[in-house]
Amino acid sequence: MEEGRQQAPEGDAVLTRIGQAVMLHRGGDREEARNRLAALWREIEQDGAPFHRCALAHYLADTQDDPLDELIWDLRALAAADALTGALVPRAFLPSLHLNVAAGHLKLGQEEAARGQLALAREAAGALGEDPYGDGVRAAILRLTLVLEGAAED
Repeated sequence: MEEGRQQAPEGDAVLTRIGQAVMLHRGGDREEARNRLAALWREIEQDGAPFHRCALAHYLADTQDDPLDELIWDLRALAAADALTGALVPRAFLPSLHLNVAAGHLKLGQEEAARGQLALAREAAGALGEDPYGDGVRAAILRLTLVLEGAAED
């Protein structure tokens, strides 16, 4: 992969389009957000920068109605993150990405797979900062841990 394809410079058009679709989703227009993100995915799927594919798949997961589709997009986001190299490796994003995959497995009743991904989220949590984002991800890891512990007791 050529060096320029890995970079996600500030103000780039793909990130702008992702942001616009996310705003639609947060504003309540889930279907239009999903349509726009899916169209963008078709454009960049084959040769887009891994950073873009990671962000796009992450947000596409959030717009899915079917839990299996959501998990598939979360797995794509994680795979794209794994393809990043150098300074663009989103170490602080990995706990959240693994957590999303764990939650997806749990929604599908796949508790062992959920536990495995949750363990990876915990391992990666050391990269989180002491800030609201890091606090939120750590709290979500704890919540999912408690849910899985409750499931194990049943």
